[in-house]
Amino acid sequence: MASRVALITGVGPGTGAALARRFSAGGYSVAMLARTRARLDSLEKEISGSRGFVCDVSDRSSIEQAVGQVQQDLGAPSVVIHNAVGGAFAGFQQLDPGVLRANFETNVMGLLHLAQLVAPAMIEAKSGAIVVTGNTSAFRGRPLFAGFAPTKAAQRILAESIARDLGPQGVHVAYVTIDAVIDLGWTRQMNPDAPDEFFIKPAAIADEVWHVAHQDRSSWSFNVEIRPFCEKW
Repeated sequence: MASRVALITGVGPGTGAALARRFSAGGYSVAMLARTRARLDSLEKEISGSRGFVCDVSDRSSIEQAVGQVQQDLGAPSVVIHNAVGGAFAGFQQLDPGVLRANFETNVMGLLHLAQLVAPAMIEAKSGAIVVTGNTSAFRGRPLFAGFAPTKAAQRILAESIARDLGPQGVHVAYVTIDAVIDLGWTRQMNPDAPDEFFIKPAAIADEVWHVAHQDRSSWSFNVEIRPFCEKW
């Protein structure tokens, strides 16, 4: 029997790579989408059953090409995780409108394009999962997040619309809000005095996404929040 296929966008050294490792460990063939070929080549060597596909999720034609190649080489994905993210930090008066537009293309339009391309096979199978990784910017706008928060809020609402459409057809859609600083080299440098428990581990995020993607259909979640035990909220 051919293995199940998980497609993950935004596969970088943190959450994306952790997701790829988790689904590989769970027996999936993993399609890793990212813009950098060298990064994908490195992860292919490390992660069993993984394949890298260069893709810019802000570009419809690039997504079409990547998804088509995944379907041809590995099969139709039964789990799709939109982890790619476009971000920026600036007040609204200083914000270049083009930056907001570019982030919208990655965070919102990328999700739309991806869902439109993978949903037909899931609907036919009457099963599958689409999971979006989000953050607290999807629920609140802070002064320096004018180029980011509006796109994540729109992404969450789009995911909810997709969930309400696909749920009755047997396809689970969920939005996982990561209310934390992810444990990465650059985030450690930005918070040099923070204790270990301040950070959320990419592997722990991946474990929760795995859980959400495999929930019994009698108890599906949509809005899922995860945070370290010491995080104020």
